[in-house]
Amino acid sequence: MSVLHIQPVQSLETPELELYRTLRRTEEHEQAGVLVAANAKVIRRLLASRFTVVSALLTPAWLEQFEPLLRKRPEQISIYVAEQKVLETITGYKMHQGALAVARIPPRPDFENLLENSPRPLLLAAVEGIASAENLGAVVRSCAAFGAHFLIVGETCGSPFQRRAVAGSMGAIFEQPVVRVNNLVKTLATLHARGVRCLAAHPRPGAKKLSAVDLRGDCCLLFGAEGPGLTGNALAACDDMVEIPMPSHMNSLNVAAATAVFLYEATRQRG
Repeated sequence: MSVLHIQPVQSLETPELELYRTLRRTEEHEQAGVLVAANAKVIRRLLASRFTVVSALLTPAWLEQFEPLLRKRPEQISIYVAEQKVLETITGYKMHQGALAVARIPPRPDFENLLENSPRPLLLAAVEGIASAENLGAVVRSCAAFGAHFLIVGETCGSPFQRRAVAGSMGAIFEQPVVRVNNLVKTLATLHARGVRCLAAHPRPGAKKLSAVDLRGDCCLLFGAEGPGLTGNALAACDDMVEIPMPSHMNSLNVAAATAVFLYEATRQRG
């Protein structure tokens, strides 16, 4: 059972609450090794996860709801309790439901360990150049929904632990294995050398139709941002380009939607 340190607060201008006052400074949060969960559904999933919870900032009503879950946690947690109007001073408008929590980002998983310990056939996803935290979070959510063994986040992407990415994943980031790599093209080459087919989601002339591609073996599906798409180096590292059949006046989908379609087709083929 967790030991809770419950402290009423009348103002957010205290050193202990600095992380809550700086919600928009996501890079500072990651440098400090923490993430912020900013809505009640995500907090529920955080409290059910193995992530270490540091603190929570709650209205009295949310404290009443969350206290049983908080007390089941193994770590000591600082709980700050404030009225809704105090919480709204963080940004000056109502931007959350009166519930926030801070957790520690776990150590970065080792790519080789994930590769060796994942069951076969492998189903991996990889992303390049995704700056939108909301899109990245939605990709994480699709990976969790359709059973991707892990998601590879390239060096030109944002962080999946940004507040908006955590919210976009609806807490799936707490269960979906994610590995960030320093050289995505090199990582794809490593997968290729291990017999993993690397397939680029790339709607271009000559691309194969998704329904015609066999996704039952070891494969990694690569996705890029909707505007610029995938880089030439990333495409060169892939075995094939694959597209979702669409009418001629539509040439692409949002990356999160495309990820869901590809992963669904892979799981459908695998039964």
